[in-house]
Amino acid sequence: MKENAKKKMSIGKKKEAIWGLAFIAPTMIGLFVLNFYPMINTVYQSFCKTGDFGRGNIFVGLANYKAVLTDPITWQALWNTVKYSLIEVPLGVTISMLLAVLLQQKIIGKSFFRTIFFLPMVCAPAAVAMVWKWLYNQQFGLLNNIFHTDVAWISNPNIAWISVGVIGVWSIIGYNMVLFIGGLQEIPKDYYEAAEIDGATGIKQFFHVTVPLLSPTTFFIVQTRIIGALTVFDLMFMVMDKTNLALNKTQSIVYLFYTQAFTNGNRGYGAAIVMVLVVFIMIVTFILQKAEKRFVFYN
Repeated sequence: MKENAKKKMSIGKKKEAIWGLAFIAPTMIGLFVLNFYPMINTVYQSFCKTGDFGRGNIFVGLANYKAVLTDPITWQALWNTVKYSLIEVPLGVTISMLLAVLLQQKIIGKSFFRTIFFLPMVCAPAAVAMVWKWLYNQQFGLLNNIFHTDVAWISNPNIAWISVGVIGVWSIIGYNMVLFIGGLQEIPKDYYEAAEIDGATGIKQFFHVTVPLLSPTTFFIVQTRIIGALTVFDLMFMVMDKTNLALNKTQSIVYLFYTQAFTNGNRGYGAAIVMVLVVFIMIVTFILQKAEKRFVFYN
């Protein structure tokens, strides 16, 4: 009887394992087809040159990496991406935190304001680009009409990268704000009550209670937004036309990859650009992880 019970249990466990594998199989297949295989193929193609007429790959070793690292256009695109990140991440995080704190107060229409600020996240990138290109238009744009100026917001190489960065900040505020609101709701009210008893004003409570206890959420947002800013593409692609005089001073490293891999058909060179970006992101992430122990406080 005991042996039969063991056999029945083993059969049941086998069925359970089979059903478990069946449920996770679609996810595993999707990960392999959409993530792992493209990643491995990108690494392989970075060592190859696209064959004639786009067929076949010719192994060229480190030639693509040498060409990428010695091309000033690559470093300009990487610098453009870093400049964009320096605008989008600090401003996006700061404004989002302030809005989250304000929307946690007892104000009329709180849900309405939260919805308004989150709307940019659900807008199509093409629609966002079209609206902002109209706002920035030098001849009949709204900004120049309001301020009575004649500024080439997105065609002047000196300010175009700032204009694009402003769009990035506007687009991401709502997403960051929702994450900050979630983090604020996790802070125990006891800390604020104790600070109030000690005579701390609202501003002091913000800097000495809210900011430190919100640091885990802030660190998560900063880290994810840095990676997101370093891989920006759709915003650049939609706003900056190929004939734009400021394109060289604003195109991101991913935009350069797209141009080389899909427009010029040089997939090996484009793959090498991607690998350089991956290494750069890994270095930045490593530095951030080291900084976490110093700047993040867990309550």
